[in-house]
Amino acid sequence: MNKDYVSGGICPSSASASGRTIIITGANTGIGKETARELAKRGGKIILACRNMEKCETAAREIRGDTLNHHVYARHLNLASMKSVREFAKKVTEEENNINVLINNAGIMRCPHWQTEDGFEMQFGVNHLGHFLLTNLLLEKLKNSGNSRIINVSSLAHIAGEIDFDDLNWEKRKYNTKAAYCQSKLANVLFTKELAKRLEGTGITVNAVHPGVTNTELGRHTGMHKSTFSSTVLGPLFFLLIKSPKIGAQPSIYLSVAEELEGISGKYFDAMKQKDPSPQAMDDEKARHLWEISAKLVRLESNKAT
Repeated sequence: MNKDYVSGGICPSSASASGRTIIITGANTGIGKETARELAKRGGKIILACRNMEKCETAAREIRGDTLNHHVYARHLNLASMKSVREFAKKVTEEENNINVLINNAGIMRCPHWQTEDGFEMQFGVNHLGHFLLTNLLLEKLKNSGNSRIINVSSLAHIAGEIDFDDLNWEKRKYNTKAAYCQSKLANVLFTKELAKRLEGTGITVNAVHPGVTNTELGRHTGMHKSTFSSTVLGPLFFLLIKSPKIGAQPSIYLSVAEELEGISGKYFDAMKQKDPSPQAMDDEKARHLWEISAKLVRLESNKAT
C-alpha cells in the first residue's frame, strides 16, 4: 500500500538507522510500536520506553522476532511521574554511549479529569511536561552523540489549542477534556519552537509532527463506538478516513532518518510535508513563557541541561 486514503503514504527515505540509538516513548502499541519495528528493521538500536512493562517486553520480543534485530530493549518510563522520568533518564544516560534519536511519541487523549503523580492535569502532564523534562535530561547525551534528532509527536488538534497560563492544570475552570488535549498538543509545538532556538549550533535538531488521524489506543477515551449510531453509521466512515498505525508511523520514521532533513529544525510537519502550524504556535513570546513555567513546574532549574 503506497498511499493511505487521506495523506502521507510510505516514508520516501530508505536511509539506514544502523549505528544509531533511538528512544521511543509509548512504543508498546500503535504508532510508537510501528515506528520501533521499522527503525529496528533499518538496523537501529531501539529502546522502547513504556509505562506498562509487560506490554513493553511483549512488544520488544515481537519486534526482535520480526526484524531479527536483537538490539531492541524494553525500559520502564511513566511520563505521569517526574520521579520515573528522572530515573529513566539517569539509567539510560549511564547505560548508553550515544542517544541519536529521541521520539517523544507517547500521549494520552481526552481522558477524564485525572491528575499525575505530581498533581498536574493528566494530558498536560504526560503529553507536555513529562516529555519536556525527559528531553532536557537527555540533551547532554544527545549533544555529545553528534547530529542527533528529537521528534515531538503533536497533532492537528493544536490549531484549536489555547495555553491558559493562569490555569494550566484546570483548577479554576470546569474541566473540558477536548480543550485540555488541544492545549497539550499546542504545548508540543511551542516547546519544539523554543527548544530549536536554544539548540542552535549544537548539532541537535527538533521538529514537531502531526502523524494524521490513526487507529490506535490513543482514542480509547473519546467515546467512538459507545453508541449504536457511532458504531453503525460513523464507524465505517471513520475507518475509511483513518490511517493504520503502520501508515501513521511513517512521518516519525521519515523525520528520524531522512538525509534531506539534516539541519532542519524548529519546524512543524503535517505527515511528511513541512507546513506552518497555527498562528498561536508561532508566537515566540508564548513559547519562551511556556518554557520558563514548564521548567519551574518540573523543577528543572537545579539541573538545567541547556
